[in-house]
Amino acid sequence: MTDIHHSPAPPAAQDPASAMDQALDWLIVMDSPSAQQSQQFNEWLEASALHAEAYAKARAIWEGPQVAECAQHLATRPAKVTVLARLRPHWKPLATAAVLILGLFSFSNLPMRLQADHLTVVGERQRVQLEDGSKVLLNTNSAFSSTINDRQRVARLYQGEAFFEVPAHLGQPLEIDAGPVKASVHDTAFAVRYLDGVAQVQVQRGDVDLRATRNDARIRLSAGESIRIGPNGFDRPAKLDAATELAWVQGRLVFENCPLNQVLAELRRYYPGWIINTNEQLADVTVTGNYRLDQPLDVVRSLAHITSARLQEFPKLVILN
Repeated sequence: MTDIHHSPAPPAAQDPASAMDQALDWLIVMDSPSAQQSQQFNEWLEASALHAEAYAKARAIWEGPQVAECAQHLATRPAKVTVLARLRPHWKPLATAAVLILGLFSFSNLPMRLQADHLTVVGERQRVQLEDGSKVLLNTNSAFSSTINDRQRVARLYQGEAFFEVPAHLGQPLEIDAGPVKASVHDTAFAVRYLDGVAQVQVQRGDVDLRATRNDARIRLSAGESIRIGPNGFDRPAKLDAATELAWVQGRLVFENCPLNQVLAELRRYYPGWIINTNEQLADVTVTGNYRLDQPLDVVRSLAHITSARLQEFPKLVILN
């Protein structure tokens, strides 16, 4: 947590997520602020419109019934203790969890959700068959649409991850749009992952022609290759480890000597809540394992056991320490 007690107010946030993180810190401080902290808080509020919006939303959620329900689960025995007193040791993680669970910024992706033909929630996978015979497997928290007719074969991945099996077709190729990249394919099997403005294309079979939307650069990927496409265009192609990187297609998560912080980051995509690691010494512990992706909580329990970490479980919130 930002040390607001002894430092100047943090710089103005550049995005809603950063503003919310700062707002959660201020939510704690402003429960009993000093005169200096009150002045810093007011300066922070005035520094950006994002700040006031984030603080209002954080406070509304914090004072809502969902967080109070979490407080009841945290009480180990009946006692005449206020909700805030029960929650104080867990204030920041619980507030953060509430923000995420309730979809505080869900209105920002409302246009995307309205455009999508198919949506998956966190932890869900969905199989879709397009009118041209192509098969699509949507991974967790994904949004997808397609238009297949005599004039065009176009699909769009608005967010998330999808595995495509595209049959041979005598007509025009299937065009797939995923943020910073467009793919053109015939008779191939490949995956596209599009998260946080960055796309990853992984080819299992056949060839995939790619075009960067930013600068119109082009590249062809062949079977066994993978490439990352960010705001600045293509990275160098890399060798695809299909057994690990495409394990999700078979309903598995496979890690080989992977730092725990990266493992937890991947698990968060499948867990409909919040997974927090408060022990920095665990972050670089390497993990090797093969797990079911539909049981992320069991995976966290297993990781806690093999790393001798303490695990605390609350409704929609898991803390490793």
